[in-house]
Amino acid sequence: MKRTAIYASFAAALFFTACGGETETAETTTVTSEATAATGEGEIYQVVQDQSTVGWHGTKVAGEHKGNIDVQSGELTVNGDQLTGGTIVIDMSTISNSDITAEEDNAKLVGHLKSEDFFGVEKYPTAKFEITSASPIANAAAGEPNYNVEGNLTIKETTEKVSFPATVNVENGTVTAKADVVVDRSKYDVRYGSETLLGELGDKAISDEFTVSFDLTAKK
Repeated sequence: MKRTAIYASFAAALFFTACGGETETAETTTVTSEATAATGEGEIYQVVQDQSTVGWHGTKVAGEHKGNIDVQSGELTVNGDQLTGGTIVIDMSTISNSDITAEEDNAKLVGHLKSEDFFGVEKYPTAKFEITSASPIANAAAGEPNYNVEGNLTIKETTEKVSFPATVNVENGTVTAKADVVVDRSKYDVRYGSETLLGELGDKAISDEFTVSFDLTAKK
């Protein structure tokens, strides 16, 4: 396989892309919560774009790739000191790669990721995550995930439920939220290199699962 083809195949595990696995759902394992899930009521905090990032990480047998995608807009809802909801819109046209140093090869990978083989950003310029439930985790240790979050992730106009643990802090008019979300790209018709969608591909296959890492700051 030519080098550029190898880069292209890695790409599939992209968008906020992902660590590999063979689970049958897009949901991560969550920590048991002893508190009641929040309902979405409260004050609106606007996501600060230049203080917020979305990362992606994708893998296959032969290697991995990673990068970032810009937050286009977003807001988090807080009631008192409790996260209750939120919506994040991601600008898919800003997909970038951070591990390929050769400029030409980097551009080829990014261009392929933006193509119809993957995220078709010309037709689908944004992705969106909407929180439907945020449940505080009782007695969470400092620095460890203190919420179980559930929501709807939309990629290429396909919406699927995801759930994951998150670390949220509300203090002095600022909310910070961090989480790693494992996503099954086959559920969003991101087809390139997917054995789930295309059948046996051997060493040309890439993982259907990719990881999207949110690191958000929002203010009143």
